[in-house]
Amino acid sequence: MSWNAEIPWDPDEFEPPEDFDAPPPPEGYGDPAFAGAPGLPAGARQPVAAPRRATAKFATAADALRTVFGYDSFRGEQAQIIDQVIGGGDAVVLMPTGGGKSLCYQIPSLVREGTGIVISPLIALMQDQVDALTAVGVRAAFLNSSQDSAARGRVERDYLAGDLDLLYVAPERLSSEATKRFLDRGTIALFAIDEAHCVSQWGHDFRPDYLALSELADRWPDVPRIALTATATDATHKEITTRLQLGEARHFVASFDRPNIQYRIVGKAEPRKQLLAFIRAEHQADAGIVYALSRKTVEQTAEFLRQNGVNALPYHAGLDQGLRARTQSRFLREEGVVIVATIAFGMGIDKPDVRFVAHIDLPKSVEGYYQETGRAGRDGLPSTGWLTYGLQDVVQQRRMIDESPGDLAHRRKLSAHLDAMLALCETVSCRRVNLLRYFGQPSEPCGNCDTCLEPPVGWDGTVAAQKLLSTVVRLLRERSQRFGAGQLIDILRGKVTPRTTQHGHDQLATWGIGADLSDQQWRGVVRQLLAQGLLATSGEYGTLVLTDAAAEVLAGRRTVELRTEPERAARPAAGARKSAAKAAAADLNPEQETLFEALRTWRSAQSKEQGVPAYIIFGDATLLAIAATRPGSLAELDGISGVGAKKLDSYGAAILEVVAAGA
Repeated sequence: MSWNAEIPWDPDEFEPPEDFDAPPPPEGYGDPAFAGAPGLPAGARQPVAAPRRATAKFATAADALRTVFGYDSFRGEQAQIIDQVIGGGDAVVLMPTGGGKSLCYQIPSLVREGTGIVISPLIALMQDQVDALTAVGVRAAFLNSSQDSAARGRVERDYLAGDLDLLYVAPERLSSEATKRFLDRGTIALFAIDEAHCVSQWGHDFRPDYLALSELADRWPDVPRIALTATATDATHKEITTRLQLGEARHFVASFDRPNIQYRIVGKAEPRKQLLAFIRAEHQADAGIVYALSRKTVEQTAEFLRQNGVNALPYHAGLDQGLRARTQSRFLREEGVVIVATIAFGMGIDKPDVRFVAHIDLPKSVEGYYQETGRAGRDGLPSTGWLTYGLQDVVQQRRMIDESPGDLAHRRKLSAHLDAMLALCETVSCRRVNLLRYFGQPSEPCGNCDTCLEPPVGWDGTVAAQKLLSTVVRLLRERSQRFGAGQLIDILRGKVTPRTTQHGHDQLATWGIGADLSDQQWRGVVRQLLAQGLLATSGEYGTLVLTDAAAEVLAGRRTVELRTEPERAARPAAGARKSAAKAAAADLNPEQETLFEALRTWRSAQSKEQGVPAYIIFGDATLLAIAATRPGSLAELDGISGVGAKKLDSYGAAILEVVAAGA
């Protein structure tokens, strides 16, 4: 959802920002140069070492890439982006999740003099980001309110001494004048503004403190800035450029296509049962994220999944902060954990082996949907974006827009976002083509979404639409009544109920004229007429009213094309994968697959011993490569993608032992 400090929110439906940093302490707090700092007598002062050039800087970007991260070449436009920043130029980078955005500021920070300052919106994830960098030999740290004064003091000293390659701070902290004066005392290599779409006031993740980041250009005009996001329409792209004063920056827009993600959207019947069937059929024991709009739905869904054998945990802003931290830690460090969450969860999550992202409520925008599904398959291995939605989702979202406290322009923007999301759900063509078109990128049918694998059948729904629209008109003209979809469908199907009898609806001319369609089919008609703008909802109870466009249909001057509603029964889609974990190892022979599982077991033990997520040790893609090549020496292991110098030194011998045992 969009969060705005000016707009009230209902804690049962909406979430505030998942995480924010408390204001920093007064300048000098925790610095040994100031009185009362830990380890010094009260009143004592000692000089602070003057900033000096950091040690162990790399001569070229290619050296840093190979030595630190274990990759032989850059992907896409990474090399050009990195050259731009190393040369002192600004950059705006739009690149999909898993596309390698982080390297675009990490590599320049390893080459340029000084410390790269990374502005990251979530302090809860900074520890894991720093752990991942430390594991490959990068000198990284963070400053946030989770630290005590001693820890803060150590980071401050390292920064001032030039002993940090990267320093993570939250936008709230960087808004403080004390933090800015502190940074002035060191050498700044660059500013990286991560999740830059948060600067867009009516975007899906607005953070007010991002607006203040425009000051970076004025205060540090000679320090290059790079703004990065995994999602942005043309309008959001322009807003990022304007609000962050990046008019002179080079712009890099990568393809937003994530070919490893299979997009699937199914009609909502019993969403929890549908979700369970989907997980059991395709993602048993896989890590995943399930999104719902309300806290109540989150808790009920997590409990339902747990009762049915899925290792599921709830996550929303109404839970105790300590519990949320432990839940996030379990998700990152354990395998096979499913998080059921509001959209407050997930931004900045670097876990590469999330095999599915499911939505059991309709997302409010295509941008939000794209970014959330993008949290699956960051390692490039097969993953699924699964969504179930129905008529009630449309009615509820229309009502929420109508009741929004924003002005008319704001409500129109929300309506446009919803219309685009409905178009994606109702399309009869390739979902990926529709999704990429939203971001201004043309593409061809992908062959890896539900509409490509099982093309939906369209039908001429003009007569059905006329029957329904006519019923709405007759109720209003003859009875001065408005009703929701359920009552309209009962009238059309001639269903005798206490309500239809009470209101004399069996006397209407349209009584029973829609008996040829089932209840489910009629609900699909209503949903699609809402999506096409021929119907609208009104009032607290979501009663249905006609739009101006409906007159053309009733007059026979406009035809209405509808898509056939699929059968209610939940079943795997054609082309669906039985298990993403097995799919990842599908190209291995039986012996190699056995070695792959042995390597995963070794990695799990290392993860628990060190208290870090398993992917920080090695990702699945690297373990698959090791299992396939079976290296017999450190030199052979060194040639595998993802094995850098630090990891070769830390784990090389142990890996070779696992490989030898497997032989």
